[in-house]
Amino acid sequence: MARDYDLIVRGGQVADGTGAPLFEADIGVKDGRIAGIGAIGGSGTEEIDARGQIVTPGFVDIHTHYDGQATWDSRLAPSSWHGVTTAVMGNCGVGFAPVHKQDHDRLIELMEGVEDIPGAALHEGLRWNWESFPDYLDALDARRYDIDICAQLPHGALRLYVMGARGADLEPANERDIAEMRRLTAEAMLAGAIGFSTSRTLNHKTIKGDPTPSLRATESELMGIALGIRDAGHGVMELISDFDTPDPQSEFAMVRRIVEASGRPLSLSLGQAHRRPEGWRDILGMIGKAVTDGLPICAQVAPRPIGVLYGLQGSLNPFSATPGYKEISHRPHAERLALMRDPAFRARLLAEAAVEKTDPAAGRLTAFERIFPLGENPDYEPDRDQSVAAIAARENRTALEVAYDLLLEADGRRFMFAPFANYAYFNLDVCGEMIASPYTVMGLGDGGAHVGVISDASFSTYLLSHWGRDRETGRFDLPWLVKRQTHDTARTVGLMDRGTIAPGMKADLNVIDFGRLAVEAPHMAFDLPAGGKRLLQGARGYTATVVSGVTVYRDGEATGALPGRLVRGPQAAA
Repeated sequence: MARDYDLIVRGGQVADGTGAPLFEADIGVKDGRIAGIGAIGGSGTEEIDARGQIVTPGFVDIHTHYDGQATWDSRLAPSSWHGVTTAVMGNCGVGFAPVHKQDHDRLIELMEGVEDIPGAALHEGLRWNWESFPDYLDALDARRYDIDICAQLPHGALRLYVMGARGADLEPANERDIAEMRRLTAEAMLAGAIGFSTSRTLNHKTIKGDPTPSLRATESELMGIALGIRDAGHGVMELISDFDTPDPQSEFAMVRRIVEASGRPLSLSLGQAHRRPEGWRDILGMIGKAVTDGLPICAQVAPRPIGVLYGLQGSLNPFSATPGYKEISHRPHAERLALMRDPAFRARLLAEAAVEKTDPAAGRLTAFERIFPLGENPDYEPDRDQSVAAIAARENRTALEVAYDLLLEADGRRFMFAPFANYAYFNLDVCGEMIASPYTVMGLGDGGAHVGVISDASFSTYLLSHWGRDRETGRFDLPWLVKRQTHDTARTVGLMDRGTIAPGMKADLNVIDFGRLAVEAPHMAFDLPAGGKRLLQGARGYTATVVSGVTVYRDGEATGALPGRLVRGPQAAA
């Protein structure tokens, strides 16, 4: 007997993505679209009981780095574990197309250095069955995923493709180079790129320490690329730059001119730099002025500190710079753990670390007043007195001794958290201000990247649980937070067919047991190609995640369904 709907989600409290108050309703899905909302009769081929739970649109994450993983893996975890149903990759100017065969290694070195993705995994996992960006899109389009993906054209790859070694050596692009970049950019947008990304930060280097190729791109080069996007008639721009310099106005003035000439929207990364903790306000003020002047510019912001994880299984720990640890760093985890439990080796490493601590190059590794135990129930807004330094003072021990012992907990599988942005004042008040701003959008989760030191793909879960429920002060209305991670992120990149629950919209949904919603402790997995490691972080509270009307996760477990596809370019509203 034919069913009335493919799926009915019954009796949930609906946060529809518009910011409107929660309301109780059934949601009927047919042919991948929302077909009905309200009291729905009839039956569905599948039904989900959502009574006592909230139902949201699927989350749209506009800042990920699955460019390599998406070529070999059908499950874009950990993002898909956190309610994300659409992921935009190709951020920060790094990616793998377009590419000449002789530049394969260069692009791997760039991705390994900028995004901390193991080179061995990329060498084994990437098939390189593409050259142009349209070829790369075709390779992605041939695969099936648990969620939808969108791809951006990366400036680093584009520059190397057009300029070769001159591009890697940061030489200025000439008129012929710029004309070719403009042509290839338009070609990429017309083939289905969602946008273009670039990096102008000194923090982005190849694994060999060379700067990212786009670091010193001139305004004329960036303008030519932006005009290529305009030529295509659609596409967004994403930029990361060192705006936290004493004089950011000239850099932002260039951004304004590019957006004004091209008419294309641009988002840029924004965080609180600890060395200039109020500098972010200057950038946001300039964005606000630009928006008032009619320019489509916004800032991507995070809901919690941006920081690194230190642990024996990670890429870094407070003893990484010591000669003793370097001697054993290549050994299997069990061997390193056994050695570090040896009292003699412990004494050696503590002595060496006390010397290294005076070296500015190792300063962040041992800045213990800003390093915190993360624990089994991660606390991303710890008090100052929870730091390793504070623990040491209370226990009349050295901070190095405390850190050493923390590394050995849970058989060496625990992590310490070292925030380097958004935590200058040891609280998240600045994140609250950024989230509340009309000139920002949620981003910067970096799913698929920094796999040995950062685990921020859980931002979407944390946004709702911390800012919508757990924080004692400054909480936000839950439906509004849902809007920020669905409607607002989708519209930022031109996806008008998702992000709200309404008839005709794409049936991407989350059913969430909000009282249970939480991020779990990060853990290290060794499941990348060539046995490469990556940090993963699960979630509790997701009863179901639905993509195009198909349930892909139930109670945190994959159903086996792979309805996700490459999304080619912007999508019109139903």
